[in-house]
This record gives sequence, structure tokens and C-alpha cells, in this order.
Amino acid sequence: MVENPLDAGPAASRLESVGYTGGFTFEGRHDPFLPLTVAAQQTERLELITAIAIAFARNPMILANIGWDMQLLSGGRFILGLGTQIRPHIQKRFSMEWSKPAVRMKEMVCAIRAIWDCWENGTKLDFRGEFYTHTLMTPVFTPEASPHGAPAIFLSAVGPRMTEVVGEVADGFFVHPFHTTEFIETLTLPHLQKGFERAGRSRSDLEVSCQLIVAAGDNDEEIEAAKNGARAQISFYGSTPAYRPVLDSIGRGELQDELTFMSKQGKWLEMAGRIDDDLLERIAVVGHRSEIASKVRARAGHFADRVSLVAPFAPDPEQWADIVADLAEGD
Repeated sequence: MVENPLDAGPAASRLESVGYTGGFTFEGRHDPFLPLTVAAQQTERLELITAIAIAFARNPMILANIGWDMQLLSGGRFILGLGTQIRPHIQKRFSMEWSKPAVRMKEMVCAIRAIWDCWENGTKLDFRGEFYTHTLMTPVFTPEASPHGAPAIFLSAVGPRMTEVVGEVADGFFVHPFHTTEFIETLTLPHLQKGFERAGRSRSDLEVSCQLIVAAGDNDEEIEAAKNGARAQISFYGSTPAYRPVLDSIGRGELQDELTFMSKQGKWLEMAGRIDDDLLERIAVVGHRSEIASKVRARAGHFADRVSLVAPFAPDPEQWADIVADLAEGD
């Protein structure tokens, strides 16, 4: 995530030149959409993705407008990635309503698509839901039909009900970087399947994008430094109560209580020290740079259509050029 939107253009251009097929922003200290408008004007092939924009901080009409314009600006390269955040942020940071997040997210996606259908096909706008109602669209507020069609909508999910919603209505699924193989196989994939069955869809209707924490280097010293960075990120995620099922999947659920307690005391360095090597390698992909591509395939190849390498302590895209090339050769 760039600190200045003006930096997004050169950063995206570098991603494209290195060989990445997509670049994403997330909603942290800055708005996730504005940098992508800059990046769209300085790239030609790179997919531009919000991963994620916080859905419940906005409403369907606002997201429909932004998504429509981003698709036009990028020449059809935009993906609208949405997530929920958690209750305290929605209520206390954004001053928005929180209730029934899975049901609300499903309705939001359906409402956005109803708006886009109105704009693209001239369908009368008549969406009436439990949370959102959109029944007014006059010509002065109707964009011209886009030659690129509407963007895809990807959703993030960890819990079972939200994962089912992904299977029901989304075009794509962001697998959270805080996951284990056991969690994917015993919880994520079965609940995606429930969503497919409920909506009469199949696995081919969904693109799975797996985010993977990577700790790699050219020698033992570099690898150890990368592992320490990964431990810090894993301990931060592990302190979040909503992510406890990930730790439960490998019999380490009690660690979540400990990490939460430590986080409230501000003991961030000590928290990282609670992530032992076994837990680290159950969540992150760790090893020599030459091993990473094969380890990524072994970890995610059986369920993911695309992967994203998450290494916030080594953000230079050119540092991963050889691994990106290795992964591309295996496609």
C-alpha cells in the first residue's frame, strides 16, 4: 500500500514489468480506490484489485459507481474486492450499522449487481432487501453502458457462513493469509461447496485467490530475518478472536487467548516470540528462494487459481521476480 497515491503509478508499472499479473490495495491508512485510479493510467495489462475495500463502510450505490468507473478507467482490468472488517471498526471507526454480516454481504453483492444490470442492460432498478433498497434511477444519473462490462466481485471470508456466501454469489474468493492446510480442507472448501449447492453453482464459477505469507531468503541469515517478520504478522492475526478457528484446526486454539491478552498489554515483540517454528511453517511458506515456487504449488495448487505472496517486511516487487517467473512457468 503506497503512502501517497502519486506513487501508485510507478509502483504498479514496476509490478507489471516484473511479471505480476495483478496488484492490489487494501483499506488501511488510506482509501483503497484512489491509488488504483493512478495505477490504471500507467499500466496496460495489470489487473487492479481492492483486497479489500470495507463493504460496510459504504453502501451498494457508492460501490457500484466506483466499480463502474474503475472498470472504465482501467479498460476492464478492475476487480472489486470486498470484506466486512469487524464490528468495532464498523461501528466505532466508520459510524455505520453492523448486523447479520453474512446476510448483509450477500444482499450487498446482489444490490450492486442489480444496479449494474440497470446501467448495462436498461433493466428497471427495483431492488428491495432487508438492508438495502434501490428503486430510483433516472437517466441523468445513469452512466453510459461500458464496453468492458461490469467488474468481477471478489469477497474475503474466514468464518463458515461468510464462506458459504462466497460460494453463493461471488466471482472470486480471497483466502486470508492467516490459514492452515487443515483449515482449508476441513472448513473452507466444505462451506464453499454448501454455498455452491445452495445457489446451483459449481467450483468453476469461482476463482480462488490464495494469499500466502512468505518468509524467504538466499541464506540462513536472510531466512531467519524473514521468519521473524512473518512471526510478527502471524501473532497479530492470531490475537484476533474471529481467527481462532484457524488455530483450532491444528490444535493450537489456546494460543489465541494468550495473544489477545498480550496485545491488550502492548507486548507486540513478545507476541511474535510465541510463534514457534512448527506453527510458523503451518501458516507461512518458509525456505530458500529457490524452493518457494514449488512450496507454493504444494501448499495451494490443489485449491487455488491464483496466489499472492504476502511479505510486508520485504515489499520490493523486484525482490520476488525470480519466484514470480518460476510460478508463471508452472502455469
